[in-house]
Amino acid sequence: MACCHYYEFTESGEEIFSVDATAIKFGAGALGEVGKDARVLGITRAAVFTDRTVRQLEHFQTLIDSLRAAGIEFEVYDRVKVEPTDESFKLASEFAREGNFDGYISMGGGSVIDTCKAANLYATWPADFLAYVNAPLGEALPVPGPVKPHIACPTTSGTGSECTGIAVFDLLELKTKTGIASRELKPTRAVIDPTCTYTLPANVVAASGFDVLSHALESYTALPYTARNRPEHPHLRPISQGANPFSDIGSCEALRLAGLFLERAVADAGDHEARDGMMFAATLAGIAFGNAGVHLPHGMSYSVSGLIRDFYPTGYPDDEPICPHGMSVIVNAPAVFRFTSSACPQRHLKGAELLGADIAGVTEAEAGELLAQKLMALMRSTGMPNGVGGVGYDEKDIPGLVSGAYAQKRLLNNAPKHVDQQSLADLYHNALSYW
Repeated sequence: MACCHYYEFTESGEEIFSVDATAIKFGAGALGEVGKDARVLGITRAAVFTDRTVRQLEHFQTLIDSLRAAGIEFEVYDRVKVEPTDESFKLASEFAREGNFDGYISMGGGSVIDTCKAANLYATWPADFLAYVNAPLGEALPVPGPVKPHIACPTTSGTGSECTGIAVFDLLELKTKTGIASRELKPTRAVIDPTCTYTLPANVVAASGFDVLSHALESYTALPYTARNRPEHPHLRPISQGANPFSDIGSCEALRLAGLFLERAVADAGDHEARDGMMFAATLAGIAFGNAGVHLPHGMSYSVSGLIRDFYPTGYPDDEPICPHGMSVIVNAPAVFRFTSSACPQRHLKGAELLGADIAGVTEAEAGELLAQKLMALMRSTGMPNGVGGVGYDEKDIPGLVSGAYAQKRLLNNAPKHVDQQSLADLYHNALSYW
C-alpha cells in the first residue's frame, strides 16, 4: 500500500525509496568534539577547509583547538570562494592531492562544504574535471568508490550541504551553475553547532533561511518517487529520487520551523531560540532534499547567480558582484509555485499552512496563489529583492536565463510538471517582479 494518495504504484513504476543519511551531531558546543570524532573515524592527518572570514572567528579556533587536543595533524585551506567555480574547485583539489590527507574537515557555509567534497573526490579518484559533473554539461560518470572521511561543520543555517551528496559550482565558460551528485559525496558526519549563527548578519540569515524554506517546499512538491520507472539495478536508483514518505517528514517540520522562526531570526541576532530553530530546520531540510531532490526554483537559480552583473548584497564580500544562493532561489519561487500547484494542490496548500498562512475556505485551485502570497510576504518582511528584476535582470535577459536553466536536467526532471524552454521563459517573465 502506498503511504499516502500522492504515491500511487504502477505496473512499471518504482516501488522502493532509499534513505541515505549522514551521521549527525547537533547542539551548542559540538565543535569542541570534532577532534575526538576525527580520531574515531581514523583520521590522523586532516585537510581543514574554510574561508578567510570564518578563519578569523572564535568558532574556528574552537575547532582547531579540538584537533590539537586530539593529536590530529592538519593543514588549513582558507582560499574557498563564496559561490565556488570550476577554477576554485580545481585549486582546492590540487591542494588535496598534494597534501596526502587521510581525512577532511570543512567549516563554513555551503560553499566551503561543497568545495571540500569536490577536493576529496578528485584527490581520491583523479579524473578530468568534467568526468563527474552532471549531464549534459559533464559526463556524469559514477564515482568509483568511497572517498576519505569528511566531517562537515556548517556555520550558516541554510544549505544543508552537510547532509547531501551534492557539490554545486559555477561553470565559468558557460556562465551557469551545475554540480556533482553522488551518494559517495555525503559527509561522513555533520557536526552542527547552532551558536555559529549568532553573529551572522541579518541579510545572510535571510538568504540562507530562504534556501532552507525552498529546499523543504521543493522536496515536498517534487515528482513522487513512484512516478519514476523502476531501475534495472538498485545502484541506478537516482540520488534525487523524488518526494517520498521519509523526505516528507523532514520537509514538513522544516517548513513549520521556518514559519515560526525565519522572520525572528533575521530581525534579532539575540533571539537564539529562533537562530537555533533555523539551524535545525536547515538540517532537516538538508536530509529531506538530500534524498528527494529539489526542482524548479533551484534549477532556475543557477543562471540567476551565474549571469549576475552588478548586484552587491549587504553582508557578503563586495569584491565582485554576487547573488547569494538562497536569494537566487527565492526570487523564482512565487512564480514557480503558482505554476506547479495544479500538479499537487493539496501539497501546496499544506506548505502554505505550515508556513503560517490561514487556509480556511481556500480551494485547491487557489493553493498556488496563497502559497505565492505567503512567500512574498516573508520576502518583503526580511528585505529580499523584488524578484529576478530586483537583482538586476529585465526582459532582454530572459533568453540567457532560460538557456542556463534548461541545462539543469536533473532538477527540471524532478518537477511535478513538465517544463520546456517556453515554460521557463514564462516563469522568468512572471518572476521579474512581484510587488
